[in-house]
Amino acid sequence: MTLNIGVIGSGAIGQDHMRRCHFALNGSRVTAVNDINLEQAQRALKTLGIAAEVYADGHELIRSKEVDAILVTSWGPSHEEFVLSAISEGKPVFCEKPLAVTAEGCRRIIEAEIAHGKRLVQVGYMRPWDKGYNALREEIRTGDLGVPLMVHCKHRNPEVNDAYTTNMAVSDTLVHELDVLRWLLDDDYVSAQVVFPRVTRHAHSNLRDPQIVLLETAKGVRIDVEIFVNCKYGYDIQCEVVCEDGTAELAAPPSPRVRHAGSNSQHVLLDWKQRFIEAYDHELQAFVDGASKGQIQGPSAWNGFAAALAADACAEAQISGAIVPINMPARPAFYDPN
Repeated sequence: MTLNIGVIGSGAIGQDHMRRCHFALNGSRVTAVNDINLEQAQRALKTLGIAAEVYADGHELIRSKEVDAILVTSWGPSHEEFVLSAISEGKPVFCEKPLAVTAEGCRRIIEAEIAHGKRLVQVGYMRPWDKGYNALREEIRTGDLGVPLMVHCKHRNPEVNDAYTTNMAVSDTLVHELDVLRWLLDDDYVSAQVVFPRVTRHAHSNLRDPQIVLLETAKGVRIDVEIFVNCKYGYDIQCEVVCEDGTAELAAPPSPRVRHAGSNSQHVLLDWKQRFIEAYDHELQAFVDGASKGQIQGPSAWNGFAAALAADACAEAQISGAIVPINMPARPAFYDPN
């Protein structure tokens, strides 16, 4: 069986997923595309060499009998309505982060999915599919290091454009840590605080960069995440878990160490898509396989809600500077992974 996929949003990540689903994965093809800019959608299909129908309306694409499953890669504030539309049609839907721009929006999606009675939603958090994070998680789960006490993270980008604002450090950047650290530690957050060091001269006038986010979990683990989106030297993701009897650190992507002209150096990636390219492949293959079998796995709408709830608290903490409580409700049995 070949899964016919309709893609809503033909920007950079949308085009990358279209290429992946049509040419790189097993059991899927792109049959329909929608974008608020129809010319962009048509150009994307031509550039990629995909013969698919262009729809002027995303909801019409979702209702189409030629579409079995949906990929939502459009502008973030539009995600909620398209995911809800897919659920109402009973079609599996892969939604890039954020699932919705607020925790309340995510809650509405959860209520709709539970009312439908079967999981249909997978959220585009790719890090749980990354080999490095999986190895780190397995090291922690052996128990050899004792229980985790602290986690130190760094999320660095070489640069961002003038449209990137201070709050986007949470909504667009930190959300990946907010999702993967819950999965890594099997824990929930109870509070958040944001502090601002000295601002780099590379930050534009609407951006306070870098930032440090301080999180506390229900089990008492303390987490600090440095977000530095104008670090200049490359795209660098770091994570160290400090436990009672040792530490475990996320491995950097392998690259050759070069000794030349009096220096000893190692290449640092510049493109975030290259850092997690295999994880993107694995998460979307899992969606295709799950949609084909009627058994969606991967990060759920509940994961999307948990990340959004923590992100809302971090956004509040950016403004107030205070320690903001995060009141995570009990997970519905519907989303029990067991």
